[in-house]
Amino acid sequence: AQLVESGGGSVQSGGSLRLSCAASGFNLDRWAITWFRQAPGGEREGLLCINKSDGDGMIYYQDLAKGRFTASRDDAKNTVYLQMNSLKPEDTAVYYCAAAAALPGVVVTIRDRYAYWGQGTQVTVSS
Repeated sequence: AQLVESGGGSVQSGGSLRLSCAASGFNLDRWAITWFRQAPGGEREGLLCINKSDGDGMIYYQDLAKGRFTASRDDAKNTVYLQMNSLKPEDTAVYYCAAAAALPGVVVTIRDRYAYWGQGTQVTVSS
């Protein structure tokens, strides 16, 4: 069982990217997914969490993600997406998705709460 992120790349400031988090070996609709990022020399920070489809399915945001980032699910493809708009150079980071069996309706950054992590995908935003 694993998560694989894709969709990263280089984009100019103001541009958009959509990252994918695809699961294999388990059904992603039964898991809450959090998107994280880690900039060079920085700590891993949580962005948002999308709750599982058989839960409330809602999205919970950290302040830094509100207004520009959002998430969605395609259960048929066993994939969760992170849509990023109005990108800025400070958004440059490696982006990760992680799966937890249950989350309390906030973005949880404790790594032990997550059973699966992806390998990350690089996003580079140039000015």
